[in-house]
Amino acid sequence: MNKISTHTRVLALSLSAVVVFVSGCANMTDAQRSSAIGAGVGGLAGVAIGDSGKSAAIGAGLGALGGYIWSNQMAQKKAAMEQATAGTGVGVTQTSDNQLKLNIPSDISFDTGRSDIKSNLRPVLDQFAQGLSNQPNTEIRIVGHTDSTGSDSINNPLSFSRAASARDYLSSRGVDSRRIQIDGRGSREPIADNGSDAGRSANRRIEIFLAERSTAQR
Repeated sequence: MNKISTHTRVLALSLSAVVVFVSGCANMTDAQRSSAIGAGVGGLAGVAIGDSGKSAAIGAGLGALGGYIWSNQMAQKKAAMEQATAGTGVGVTQTSDNQLKLNIPSDISFDTGRSDIKSNLRPVLDQFAQGLSNQPNTEIRIVGHTDSTGSDSINNPLSFSRAASARDYLSSRGVDSRRIQIDGRGSREPIADNGSDAGRSANRRIEIFLAERSTAQR
């Protein structure tokens, strides 16, 4: 049997073992099960790369540490934000790479051409800030956006200023500003047609991302 066939056979048997093991762990949470699968698949990637124990170890590390994790804390934060923003138009979602994303439209965030926070946004940011001091492995990113009205020389700094205003507010609520990254994308990333009032309103927004890494990734 050639070397490639041997690797294929080992890979198939190992994958079956991972699936059986994880499926049998009834007491695992979803977050723990995902981490176990990630580590197992990573280890299989190492086996596929080469036949040494070193390759498998490297693969397992990549599987376990390859991105953000969706922990119980993240799931609880998502549920809390969904409850706090119900009926406001704020979108609360889990991204494909396990970040918690808040999409906050202009009608509760900022007036046209301005970067000072509306009063409607404050309760949302208050709820978001709660408990973050007890989640030291989380990363926060805020991205500001505008519609296409006006030039880039106006929109780019305006979008950045909106993100900065949200960061400063969170900082005033006890969140370490050094944990918060901000960016302004101007009108470059629309989510709706700028040809209508409704579309422009949707494009004037800020997006807040919360992500958690495992302690091994720090």
